[in-house]
Amino acid sequence: MLTYDEVTFLRQHHPSMLLDQFSILVAIGFSGASLGLTLFMMWTVARSEAHLLVWSVGLVFIVVGVIFFGWIIERYNNAYLFWSFTFLTIGFGLLYLGSAKFCSDRMRLGTALSICAAGSLALSVSFGLGYSGIGTMVGNVVIGVLLALSGHQYWIARAESPVLMGVNAVCFFLASASFIACGYALLQQGQFALDARPANWAEDINAVVVIMGLTAVGTLSLTLHQARIAEQHKLNAMTDALTGLMNRRVLFEVWPDVVPPDTAVLLLDLDHFKTVNDRFGHDAGDQVLKRFSRLILDSVRSTDIVVRLGGEEFCIVLTGSSLELATAVANRIRLQMEMTTMRIGSRLIQTTVSVGLAYSEGSEAIQTLMSRADIALYEAKSSGRNRVEVDRLSLVA
Repeated sequence: MLTYDEVTFLRQHHPSMLLDQFSILVAIGFSGASLGLTLFMMWTVARSEAHLLVWSVGLVFIVVGVIFFGWIIERYNNAYLFWSFTFLTIGFGLLYLGSAKFCSDRMRLGTALSICAAGSLALSVSFGLGYSGIGTMVGNVVIGVLLALSGHQYWIARAESPVLMGVNAVCFFLASASFIACGYALLQQGQFALDARPANWAEDINAVVVIMGLTAVGTLSLTLHQARIAEQHKLNAMTDALTGLMNRRVLFEVWPDVVPPDTAVLLLDLDHFKTVNDRFGHDAGDQVLKRFSRLILDSVRSTDIVVRLGGEEFCIVLTGSSLELATAVANRIRLQMEMTTMRIGSRLIQTTVSVGLAYSEGSEAIQTLMSRADIALYEAKSSGRNRVEVDRLSLVA
């Protein structure tokens, strides 16, 4: 194995035999700048995605830090090394903020400010007293901590996308370890005051890990962002804009074939709703629909699915239920609606609801259950409204 002096000699006389540090730094700089520009352009068309802007600004600081570090390759300068770690610390602090915002929707500003402030103070004191080696150790460790915290954000949020989030976390952890190793290598060699740029096994590993990690993290983060957008579009397509309930598409997404045993379907229809719109206006009618939606949600379990089918018609799917329980839920909603007087503006509005119920002890297609419930709903409407009717097959079962 080559000694440190032998490695230094090879760098000076045969640079092509070893890693070209300057070329790697150039690659890191261009990679970071390209990724930062991409993230910024994505933010310009999605201003609500604050993490994109934070990441892009963070990458600007990192690129500036890399430029300062590149300047000390040929001619060492303590000031350049100090500013390199100052910009890098801020940049990686912003990457942590963006990661926290992306993974948990919280910026964690206090944590980032505390770490960056403490790191910057330690850097200033160390370099100010002439201990640039100690300052470099501190800078590497602070960056390592910020990267580890960023990785932790992805790790605890990996349930959203186990593979992508998990791999991203591992990339952050590896990058963190490579920076901390740089600090350890200086400590091991007793380099407390530098007169040349840090050059050791850890720096070589760190350079490779950073360029590979930056590419991997950038690719994975963009993929995760696009996947989240696609999922949000899918959710929006299955959500009723007025009430915030799911629409009928969700029923066939959840149960494309058959529903599980012991499932009940309730179809609910507000009685004389057209009269409400005609007498009080469509705005008042919309308010009635919203409040009725809230009444339903307050009457069922969080695991039950509530859907607005369209107009004044709603559907509730109760899984793991029984005919008695489903009937009780239907009657509770009916009675609460009957006793509710809604004040909308200066007007008082009162209406009732009819319910058709179908229950299956075995596996059955959701469309079949809905058809049975629809027949029961028709009977409830025909029998005077403001009542619950159970379809005959459910009663036989």
